[in-house]
Amino acid sequence: MPATLLASAGTFARTPAHTAGVKVQAQPQAEVAVGTPADNVLGGLPPPGVNARSWVLVDATANQVLASGNANERVEPASLTKLMTAYLVFEALQSKKITMDQIVTPSEAVRRVKNDESRMFIEANKPVSVHDLVYGMIIQSGNDAAIALAELVGGSEANFVNMMNAEAQKLGMTHTHFADVNGMPDPNHYTSAGDLATLSARLIRDYPEYYDIFSVKEFKYNNIKQPNRNRLLWIDPTVDGLKTGHTQAAGYCLIASAKRPLASGGNRRLVSVMMGEEKEHDRVQDSLKMLNYGYSAYDTTRIYQANQAVATPRVFKGTLDAVKVGVQKDQYVTLPKGAADKAKPQVDLNSPLIAPLTVGQQVGTAKFVGADGKVLAQVPLVALEAVPQAGIVGRVWDSLMLMVNKKK
Repeated sequence: MPATLLASAGTFARTPAHTAGVKVQAQPQAEVAVGTPADNVLGGLPPPGVNARSWVLVDATANQVLASGNANERVEPASLTKLMTAYLVFEALQSKKITMDQIVTPSEAVRRVKNDESRMFIEANKPVSVHDLVYGMIIQSGNDAAIALAELVGGSEANFVNMMNAEAQKLGMTHTHFADVNGMPDPNHYTSAGDLATLSARLIRDYPEYYDIFSVKEFKYNNIKQPNRNRLLWIDPTVDGLKTGHTQAAGYCLIASAKRPLASGGNRRLVSVMMGEEKEHDRVQDSLKMLNYGYSAYDTTRIYQANQAVATPRVFKGTLDAVKVGVQKDQYVTLPKGAADKAKPQVDLNSPLIAPLTVGQQVGTAKFVGADGKVLAQVPLVALEAVPQAGIVGRVWDSLMLMVNKKK
């Protein structure tokens, strides 16, 4: 089955090698899973049963969906909403629009946060740093912190919500619409497991300098210490994020990400999304089961290395006779265990190649083809070096060569 790449709707022999060092809690007699069964599996072993209403497992390294159930179903995101709030705050930090040391004076709007909501306990009109607000929103899931950050970055909550929806469209989250910055129930506030997987993978990829915050186990503000609600941080040392969510309507939700070593070097990252669990315990154990399944049932292979020539085709009408072509980023594919051994790379080049060529200009396609001839993955091939146009004599000569070759 062709690799499923992550897109708008979540369309991205057994060995214990990848699970070494992972602590798994001893479990009582397993209950029969009553959640949504898989309706999309990359191949190989079937995934374990889970109790989630909708779910998805993606390989963020290879940008592929490994398995899912009801990934496009509309669900309430609860506090997982704050991942988009964080995404936009990280963008503002990265672009220097705001800084971690910046002092913010929260408005009266933070008083709306009720006692039964998750809070970091900031006070209206009492100065607080952006650093503390970011940590309070991510680790303590503070609704008050989300409001203060939204007002800082967007000028108002309403404008920030517009920014959230614009960014969701930009990221291809076609099953998502936001109505607030923290995830309180609203009929116009919804998403899908697939869209949340897309958002999570992009957050990790686009803002690695801030991602470590999601792995912090506790944070203290105003003399109140609160633990991270992601219990997997204590259970599995390879888990380093992302976030929990819960309302009565949404159920218990968890997006978990783990990073474990690749046999060929480097690391492989999986992201599991569990939505609508009935029990808090289930979201933890189902996430752990699904992550372990992804690492044990599938292998990720680097098929092309960044900036390494995979071919050196002829170039006409240029100052060089040939050009190095390849990919500008490492390219990976994830397949059921053993399938990669039977697959092979295939290079399809545009012909003829005519100068001038610029670095990064697409000149063909690199494919990874299975034993049955099916294309498992494909990526653009680009010029790794520039080829300026030749002088008049060289261009005329190559024009003649092209005419001769065309007649053959």
